[in-house]
Amino acid sequence: MYIPILSADFSEWLEKYKGRFINDFITDNRWKYLWNGLGVTLKITLGAVVIGIILGFLVAAIRSTHDKTGKLKVLNVICQIYLTVIRGTPVVVQLLITYFVILAPLGVNEIIVAICAFGINSGAYVAEIVRAGIMSIDNGQFEAGRSLGFNYAQTMWYIILPQAFKNILPALCNEFIVLLKETSVSGYVALQDLTKGGDIIRGRTFDAFMPLIAVALIYLVIVMILTKLVSILERKLRSSEH
Repeated sequence: MYIPILSADFSEWLEKYKGRFINDFITDNRWKYLWNGLGVTLKITLGAVVIGIILGFLVAAIRSTHDKTGKLKVLNVICQIYLTVIRGTPVVVQLLITYFVILAPLGVNEIIVAICAFGINSGAYVAEIVRAGIMSIDNGQFEAGRSLGFNYAQTMWYIILPQAFKNILPALCNEFIVLLKETSVSGYVALQDLTKGGDIIRGRTFDAFMPLIAVALIYLVIVMILTKLVSILERKLRSSEH
């Protein structure tokens, strides 16, 4: 008895959301805001990953060298200040300072600013991950390197870092997944990233539901893919240990 009524209600609901979908994404090719924004987000993430890895390994090498040998005291103090400041302040504040205070007056492109800001932020967390991996390697490995005639730097490069990298690789991948989501605040410096693209559609259509849900789903799909790849990597690393 109620099936026709329910069917009519469902059809009405479907037509309503179909119209909203068309208005949000099809009209004026508004889906391009999300597509172009996704490209910007991926550019920022990849650039920041490169800076984070380079900076993180450099800081980790300095700090672990100081911990094991007592050398590089001045550089170690600088690294500690860097880690304290970066890990103790919000990433959005760091982004704003990098843009408005440091690089914007020099006319630097917004994407470069975002890459630098997020790369410097990621480098602090990568440094602690790498340092933990280095410190987890048994001191006997250093003695083995010396017995082979390696100096400290050669022992670190050829023996310690390869072992540490294998141990910390899953944690590094997870840090980069977090970095991808952190880039969603790039709109604060007038960048049209994925989140800003959804917000632009919302401003044009005055409909917040579909654009923001679409942004959330895109992030979710990317993170699920990356998480799956990390889990596959972890299984391969575990199997290689047997």
